[in-house]
Amino acid sequence: MKQTFADKVLAWFDVFGRHDLPWQQSLTPYPVWISEIMLQQTQVQTVIPYFDRFMARFPCVNALAEADLDEVLSLWTGLGYYARARNLHKTARIISEFHQGEFPRSQQDLVKLPGIGRSTAGAISAICFNERVAILDGNVKRVISRVFAIGGWPGQRDTAERLWGQAEAVLPHERINAYTQAMMDLGATVCVGKAPLCEACPVNEGCLALEQDSISDYPGRKPKVSKPTRRTIMLVVKTRAGEIRVAQRPPEGIWGGLYSFPELTPQALEALTPHLPSAPRALDTLKHSFTHFHLMIEPMLVEIDAIEDIPRIDHEAWLSEDNSEAFGLCRPAQKIIQSLLG
Repeated sequence: MKQTFADKVLAWFDVFGRHDLPWQQSLTPYPVWISEIMLQQTQVQTVIPYFDRFMARFPCVNALAEADLDEVLSLWTGLGYYARARNLHKTARIISEFHQGEFPRSQQDLVKLPGIGRSTAGAISAICFNERVAILDGNVKRVISRVFAIGGWPGQRDTAERLWGQAEAVLPHERINAYTQAMMDLGATVCVGKAPLCEACPVNEGCLALEQDSISDYPGRKPKVSKPTRRTIMLVVKTRAGEIRVAQRPPEGIWGGLYSFPELTPQALEALTPHLPSAPRALDTLKHSFTHFHLMIEPMLVEIDAIEDIPRIDHEAWLSEDNSEAFGLCRPAQKIIQSLLG
């Protein structure tokens, strides 16, 4: 009998797939959920040490639910896309309080939780509960778009609908758990973005993009839009003893809940300068890029003798070399602090 698409993928996974990733040791919902959220926009090798530290500190969903958001964010620092960590915390509390610590078993119910989209919900329900549903993360989009020559940018609704339809059409009726992991693996290790290993691909026979010598055309690229550039000044206060003042940002918005430096306009800095214990000194300008804009950050350093020499600000904290890892810091603040503490 002729092998189906799913049969080929599963046979390849049994021999060549990854079976020893940390979250594969116990295919239960909590570690699978944590890994799926961490792996959004982030490579496996980057995620592994974060996953290990996170699981050591929060070994179950109830432990995560009981934690302070500050500690959750501190363990997330460096992974980026911090809304993921805030949503993890929210979802853990919902599961702990309203589901008695047990994850919903279906994609339909999982997708109702904060930060869990259709593909992540499908991954959890398929891997942990063998629900026959498709996933469509970045790796799977690449495989499906190439094999079946589905053009267009996956961020467009009609392209996404075609990809979802095809992903569902090739689902096997058995071993959904293994098939879901196999598809993610195939995209991550063989059908990669640049220089895919087509000769090692189990579905290269019948891959329309390969037949048409158009692999690089799939998936379609996002239409280019020039990003605007914004500017801000960050006021950095440091004592002679090496203590550095940071302030926690509001829970929502850019760097929500993280610690950073107060931001000022040039006019506000000019008005504030006469009232400071010492004249601000410019540090190296930083560029930080977000999805929709670039941010040019001009840090201005004010050095003081002691904490008491400057008025308090809302939500302030003072960090030093000894306690800096206890704070969830936005990436620019991390860089500035590292340059000051050496």
